[in-house]
Amino acid sequence: MAGATDDHRDQQRSFNSAERVALFLAADGRCVECGQDLEPGWHADHVTAWSRGGSTDVRNGQAMCPPCNLRKGMNSMANGSWLRDWQREARERYHSRNGGENGSFLVVATPGAGKTTFALTIAQDLIQRGIISNIVVVVPTKHLRRQWAEAGMRANIGIKLDHVFVNRNGAVGSDFDGAVVTYQAVASAPLLWQRLCTNKRTLVVFDEIHHAGDGEDLVWGDALKDSFEAATRRLLLSGTPFRTDGKPIPFVTYDEQRRATPGFAYDYGMALTDGGVVRPAVFPAWDGESQWRRSGQMAVTKVALSDTDKGTVPPALKAALDPEGKWIPSVLQEAHEALMHMRIDTPDAGGLVVASDQFAATAYAKILERISGVPVPVAISDEPSASDIIKSFAKSSVPWIVAVQMIAEGVDIPRLGVGVYASRVRTKMFFTQVVGRFVRMRGEEDLTTARVFIPSIQPLLTFAQDIEKTVEAVLAEEEKQVREQQAGDSDGGSDSLFPAYETVSSSVATHHATIASGSAFTTEQLQFAGQTMELMGPAPASVTKEYVAGLLSAAGALHANSIPQQQAVEAETEPLGDQKKRLRKLIHRKVARLAVLTNEPHMKINGDLNYQLGDNVTVATLPSLEKRLAIVSNAVKEAAKK
Repeated sequence: MAGATDDHRDQQRSFNSAERVALFLAADGRCVECGQDLEPGWHADHVTAWSRGGSTDVRNGQAMCPPCNLRKGMNSMANGSWLRDWQREARERYHSRNGGENGSFLVVATPGAGKTTFALTIAQDLIQRGIISNIVVVVPTKHLRRQWAEAGMRANIGIKLDHVFVNRNGAVGSDFDGAVVTYQAVASAPLLWQRLCTNKRTLVVFDEIHHAGDGEDLVWGDALKDSFEAATRRLLLSGTPFRTDGKPIPFVTYDEQRRATPGFAYDYGMALTDGGVVRPAVFPAWDGESQWRRSGQMAVTKVALSDTDKGTVPPALKAALDPEGKWIPSVLQEAHEALMHMRIDTPDAGGLVVASDQFAATAYAKILERISGVPVPVAISDEPSASDIIKSFAKSSVPWIVAVQMIAEGVDIPRLGVGVYASRVRTKMFFTQVVGRFVRMRGEEDLTTARVFIPSIQPLLTFAQDIEKTVEAVLAEEEKQVREQQAGDSDGGSDSLFPAYETVSSSVATHHATIASGSAFTTEQLQFAGQTMELMGPAPASVTKEYVAGLLSAAGALHANSIPQQQAVEAETEPLGDQKKRLRKLIHRKVARLAVLTNEPHMKINGDLNYQLGDNVTVATLPSLEKRLAIVSNAVKEAAKK
């Protein structure tokens, strides 16, 4: 058996040109799943996944359109038949600690990592071991109730959750394993839920537990404690690390800095390193001039978004996001063009605009309808149909959806690839949750790099830089390993009745910077850095404009790129197949990065490389792959300078 495994590792992962032709002809030029005519960029798919031992052979291949193949990958990841490495590790830790201190266990895992599947697996384990016989899932929004119920069935775990239960029912039907309820519903009837979870041995799952600190006068936390203190087990989930600045949330343990202490943590960087979990993201930041006046005054204040400070950000951002101005329509136009470009490689890729309120969301949808020429759905949490609208959009190929805050966390729409952050909320947790909507991978064949358009204001630029530094660090570490192997706050919420500021206008958005390597330099800064380098004379290739710009930055707000230093190491023995597999994976990631920087489709970049090198990545020799990596790496470096 070991020999068979080694043979599988040594063989190629992707179908070569001749095999693709055979698969295309065998399918008569149509997708084997939906029957639609195959277009350029169609996918050669493994019937039995390569990761599960399937061979790269035409007898194990089929021709599929990208949406069907990516949907297949998504379903494979969600069916619960196998767990990701982090889920297995977290599962072992959970059981080794008998459900955590006092029966409470906190898991902090990056959005898109699979917290729902993990929690349902734990629930199944506890039922099979006779520890519990009832499940209560507490969620922040109504839409997530249906999503959890569907996940329980889709995961092939057989857990049936009542997502339409209301407090006046008094009891959950006997044909259910439990219910899904909102934090607000629990807070309105804590004694009911206390009775429901004490009548049976109950596991309570708190989805996005940091929401327990929400609610009027922070009463939600007290209600949760009253309702579920007697529960047999409590599993706490969150997509981002959080802290308490007020009353501690029940069942959460905090350190000396008032930060929540998880029983298991799995962050974005870890998920990106593991591969197959989350995709990288870049952040085009857009500048522009905002104008406003104080209520009751005639004097108009004008300021560029990139020049705002703590006092001017709220009115400047409000003016920029005003649908009657010029800034947000121009950003929506840019975002739509980016989405149309992404749909060349991924025809069903979708875009999401996160708005601050219902009025803005409706106005943005009308702007996008004028730009795209197709209807744009709007999901507003106050409307009963919001959940159905989101579900319908997730299954369709409609290009855009606009939503208010409700879609920022927990909502699962894997086809999202382009986003516009048009919210006035400026907290790191909310920003991270929004970004989480775009980074969920749809399977092993998904090489999309998400694009999230943001205003060029602090602290959003800093949040984006932090995420991008993680992306670049992961890519740099991957390349280093390959080469070593070769060598051997919000602004206060909704507007008051008498707003302090009156929006006047906003200018057309101008490109401020694209945060794609952990740093954000303006065009002028890079030009000045280039002139300085010319005066200095010839410099090593590792000294880039960005590096010099970081040294010259008097404000200290921009950070220089970290240039990984290669170290000579003793060559290690590694099978040729593993070496080539590692190189192909890194080349794919580099091509994805280059596609973002140059706005060129993956197909064109790969085609140009094939023409230049006289082969393709699936059949290339090791020296040819090394040369291909060098070419792509240099192209990425040059594109990043522009």
